[in-house]
Amino acid sequence: MVRSAEVIEAMRIAGRAAAEVLAEAGAAVSPGVTTDEIDAVVHAACIERGAYPSPLGYHGYPKSVCTSVNEVICHGIPDNRPLADGEIVNLDVTLYMGGVHGDTNATFPVGQIDERSQNLISVTRRCLELGIEAVKPGRPISDIGRAIQTHAEENGYGVVRAFVGHGIGRGFHTPPSVPHYFDSRATTVMEPGMTFTIEPMITMGDWRHVMWEDGWTAVTADGRRTAQFEHTLLVTEEGAEVLTRLPG
Repeated sequence: MVRSAEVIEAMRIAGRAAAEVLAEAGAAVSPGVTTDEIDAVVHAACIERGAYPSPLGYHGYPKSVCTSVNEVICHGIPDNRPLADGEIVNLDVTLYMGGVHGDTNATFPVGQIDERSQNLISVTRRCLELGIEAVKPGRPISDIGRAIQTHAEENGYGVVRAFVGHGIGRGFHTPPSVPHYFDSRATTVMEPGMTFTIEPMITMGDWRHVMWEDGWTAVTADGRRTAQFEHTLLVTEEGAEVLTRLPG
């Protein structure tokens, strides 16, 4: 799980590129735009950078980005339905570049959203930051989930259990697993040189999920909204270096 210096440097480059692609995709979000159109933006932005969109063809996934709208927790498949004012949409970008993957996502408002949806987005973003702050060499990976779950539940939200963060490098999904809730079984000790994602999925209501027949789309069991944010990070001697955060 500890990466070589060569892989880490390649991941810095891929992570920066993934962050740039996510920013381009987010700028395309507006009422009337389809998620298919956003998929085209992501695909073109990856190719322009000499990268390949990691989701495309992954276990049969048909698109270049995951677009999860409103109650969709994750892995929503882009389609031709226009986004509507007041909705929220998560865009999950992963690209393969220089022999490694960079993985990041964010939830965006579509036009003007209500205060409760805005608060959900704000709390979820803060959950990610608290998870990153919990990254310390020598500590168990369960510290990350503890920090996230504590903040989410203090604000009246749920934390999805079924989908977790993951190691990443030359492989898209590798050990370790990174739960976003406190799990005493998550005993992996963080070491400098590890690279993994933190990507909490926070719900307005029930944290349980239901799968659609497409085999990819996971939605909240009660149909209420959910948000997610994600970074790829490197464990350092002091804490964490975020590889998918744009400077400034």
